Amino acid sequence: MATETAGPSAQRGGRQGGRPALDDEGLVFETTAGVEVVTTFDGMGIKDDLLRGIYAYGFEKPSAIQQRAVIPIISGRDVIAQAQSGTGKTSMIALTVCQILDTASREVQALVLSPTRELASQTEQVIRTIGDFINVQAHSCIGGKSLGEDIRKLEYGVHVVSGTPGRVCDMIKRRALRTRAIKLLVLDEADEMLSRGFKDQIYDVYRYLPPDLQVVLISATLPHEILEMTSKFMTDPVRILVKRDELTLEGIKQFFVSVEREEWKFDTLCDLYDTLTITQAVIFCNTKRKVDWLTEKMRSNNFTVSSMHGDMPQKERDAIMAEFRSGHTRVLITTDVWARGIDVQQVSLVINYDLPNNRELYIHRIGRSGRFGRKGVAINFVRKDDIRILRDIEQYYSTQIDEMPMNVADLI
Repeated sequence: MATETAGPSAQRGGRQGGRPALDDEGLVFETTAGVEVVTTFDGMGIKDDLLRGIYAYGFEKPSAIQQRAVIPIISGRDVIAQAQSGTGKTSMIALTVCQILDTASREVQALVLSPTRELASQTEQVIRTIGDFINVQAHSCIGGKSLGEDIRKLEYGVHVVSGTPGRVCDMIKRRALRTRAIKLLVLDEADEMLSRGFKDQIYDVYRYLPPDLQVVLISATLPHEILEMTSKFMTDPVRILVKRDELTLEGIKQFFVSVEREEWKFDTLCDLYDTLTITQAVIFCNTKRKVDWLTEKMRSNNFTVSSMHGDMPQKERDAIMAEFRSGHTRVLITTDVWARGIDVQQVSLVINYDLPNNRELYIHRIGRSGRFGRKGVAINFVRKDDIRILRDIEQYYSTQIDEMPMNVADLI
């Protein structure tokens, strides 16, 4: 693995005289030797009509991860790509998937698996939008939606399926999703996909896929044990990893508020409510019950909030997401179902009502704010026995979490 820092010399297209390749995001990457940094979409050999889609989507220049990972993926290599939240991973998936498709053939050629229904739907939307000028047909296979509709769409013929493992597996077993032409499997939020809950389902899907399959793993966090596991189903993968202490998201200010008792958290939240609604805010709780309780308590105190978690019917989840995306609701209380990959541009404040149960989740949660380099604020409510967890997070990511200042509203 070579180590490189990212800064201005990337404008000249990659390494020069053995110096680390630099890029304007100031990140240190550990990459497999030979990975080039390509600083323009035009330099990547992408189909013309797909380039039109990328520029129409609003991209001008590839992000640091896109500059490194697009070429290895479209040239057919297995790739493990890690980059911060909000650096264009979903659009990188969309771009590379669209590039490898033969749209003349109405068979599924790429399969993208995500841990949540919302992320799978978002990925499908981005693929459709970027692939608009080359007529890409994409469909999201997710739980909670009509089986008949999935079967109808798949029979009709699509090029890409973006889905959650359970529903995709079901569609394969029902022979509605034919796998013989699939050449690319992408696991988004790969650490979550290969951890306890999904591992068996992923292997189940993998069994049905062709032997010469290309596999791409993408995540903001890739713990060592997940990287070790990849040898089972990847061939000589190109690794593009961000060093851990680079991960805590430039531009996101992190604070904590000391609350002696659990019940004080609620009063603190009420005090902050006006600050929340200046922008859009996401409040994370660790359990679905806590989400329901807090939502109810806020509403009974006349605060307007919406809430979402995995036990809600899919229709309701979709409606809440649509309202929040459009800005109709400004404060969303949720569980970690929302922590990964969901992109709502206006969110610039995240509150951890409960500190997350593991260090990886912390990054995913606070990464909901400050998307694409905009500034964001994260506020952690910390009881006495949480101090240790907070210090552990600080140390692990070499970051600093200060006491919240009085003028926090000015920082958003």
